Amino acid sequence: QVQLAESGGGLVQPGGSLRLSCAASGTIFGIYIVNWFRQAPGREREFVAGISWDSRNINYVDSVKGRFTISRDNAKNTAFLQMSSLKPEDTAVYYCNIGRSWGQGTQVTVSS
Repeated sequence: QVQLAESGGGLVQPGGSLRLSCAASGTIFGIYIVNWFRQAPGREREFVAGISWDSRNINYVDSVKGRFTISRDNAKNTAFLQMSSLKPEDTAVYYCNIGRSWGQGTQVTVSS
């Protein structure tokens, strides 16, 4: 059973930056694809970014390309989502995902 714990969310002004972390335990982290999803109030959960086990394959939803960067440190069982040039429409709960496992989410609020 994989346990995932996100951190790093918070309140930031438009144009600001945040770095989310996803700490994993209970699995061999380094062999799995890691994804970040988000869910805004009243909306369905959507894919944001994904990274392969070796970091060679990375994908982003179009709305965050050029602003968000996904990365991972397999030695530390941790994945990251660096978010820059944040917009109010980025406001959501951000979730880390590996296979069928999900973290509890971390709230990101972009507001002036």
